Amino acid sequence: MEESGVENPRAGGHFAEVRIIIAPDKFKGSLSAREAAEAIRKGLLKVWPDAVLKTVPVSDGGEGTAEAIRAARTGVWITLGVRDPLGKTVPARYAWMEAERLAVIEMSEASGLWRVDAERRDPLRSNTYGTGELIADANKRGAEKIIVGLGGSATNDGGIGMAAALGYQFLTSDGEEIEPLPVNLLSLVRIEPPEGLALPAILAADDVCSPLLGPRGATEMFGGQKGAEARLARELELSLENLAEVAAFDLGCDFRNAPGAGAAGGLGFGLMTFCRATLKPGFEVVAEALDLETEIAAADLVITGEGSLDAQTVEGKAPAGVAQLARAHQKPVLALAGSVANDARLDALFDATLSLCDRPLTLAGAVRDAAALLERAAECAARLITLSP
Repeated sequence: MEESGVENPRAGGHFAEVRIIIAPDKFKGSLSAREAAEAIRKGLLKVWPDAVLKTVPVSDGGEGTAEAIRAARTGVWITLGVRDPLGKTVPARYAWMEAERLAVIEMSEASGLWRVDAERRDPLRSNTYGTGELIADANKRGAEKIIVGLGGSATNDGGIGMAAALGYQFLTSDGEEIEPLPVNLLSLVRIEPPEGLALPAILAADDVCSPLLGPRGATEMFGGQKGAEARLARELELSLENLAEVAAFDLGCDFRNAPGAGAAGGLGFGLMTFCRATLKPGFEVVAEALDLETEIAAADLVITGEGSLDAQTVEGKAPAGVAQLARAHQKPVLALAGSVANDARLDALFDATLSLCDRPLTLAGAVRDAAALLERAAECAARLITLSP
């Protein structure tokens, strides 16, 4: 860490009145954003016991979105049994803010890749029905607004599973209803909307700008990690193309080329098509819900971080969003990470960066000791920051 990058914004040589915002994303595979924020807080307190520290865990719209907003707005968890990507009933939850009638749903909770073992992944026979069940439950509960975090999906169904859970029917030329799976989409010729479906405003938080189809689309960009080898990928692409054609004819809307339509295996497309949802960059959704800009504007120092600071960070991950808000308000910003890439763009974003590991560690050891390593890195960062005379 460079000492020259960040100085104490207060005179007097102590931090008794300094306000520090701690706003990390998750350290994937080891710490949630909340756990990371707490580890950083503990490390800072060892050096600055009198500082005013506020933890504001953040997310880019994927996993951790519901927890970040629930914690900030004192919401509760609602748990119910829903279908996982392959149709098995599993317990899943979403965050509920009663006073605001706001539900925050992560599609990965019901339809995520973590739900399916690697050897069982089958994107042709997986769908988002469980995510639709969560949306339906929130709607029945009286939600006036629903935020859906996109990311981490095991599915590539264009949102047809989700739509089926809300009452949409997908029909063949003979009028027979097909099971809402990608493998059946080439037989689709008509979509029948449910009668009387009334949904609140739905805001989809995504972290990619991919369209539904093509080389940057849902299948080509992300199908491989879900088990779609070349042959399956071709079938999936044709299936989604047919869905888009039928939806355009029957529903009078065509979102196949909209930025974010390809997010979460095309669930972005499905939410816009079947729920009239609005898509917005995930970090912006979370930052707005947390009123993060106001917090940063009132801070003297901002600390963020994630598992790895690299090219993906610069392309729209949460720490970059935190840094940009800090820059807009001329606040110094530090970033802590498990690893830090040698990238000049990171130097432009952050006043200083610090890696958690200062000695060789196995991956298992780094994951096991992540909280202690992050706490120690935060303590080290605090000791390195120059105090103004």
